[in-house]
Amino acid sequence: MIAKEVIEEFLASHDLDFDSPTQNKFFITLPGEKKLETHCALILGDHSLTISAFVIRKPDENIAGVHEWLLQKNSSMYSVAFAINEFGDIYLVGRLPLSAVTEQEIDRVLGAVLQYSDSSFNVLLELGFADAIRREWAWRVSRGESLANLALFEHLIS
Repeated sequence: MIAKEVIEEFLASHDLDFDSPTQNKFFITLPGEKKLETHCALILGDHSLTISAFVIRKPDENIAGVHEWLLQKNSSMYSVAFAINEFGDIYLVGRLPLSAVTEQEIDRVLGAVLQYSDSSFNVLLELGFADAIRREWAWRVSRGESLANLALFEHLIS
């Protein structure tokens, strides 16, 4: 079975939201818990499958600390690694030879993408957006708004 058919069969058999605007591109929305959605692209080339998933925009602060954390995480990750684009936004990227594209491997790769994106999201928010979180907290308090989805970051508030 060719890689394209493997991906199509995998996506048809799983309850994932996806779009395929061309015959070699698949845009998949992976549902998460901390990061509610991770958008992942699978792009078939002549010799390999490229995986790319947006994690979070460029940090507002502590960029060196964020990058250090990402590099430390990369050493223990499966099939994908953290990378930054020309704007400083953070992605997960990877590549597989077409011969390695099986339903089991697509399941493992998409599982890894979801796990790394979801488990890193709050850490990256705290490392790269602490001041924005503090401002949002103060704004919500001043207006009597709910702090429920910021409760995890309460330790950042002095």
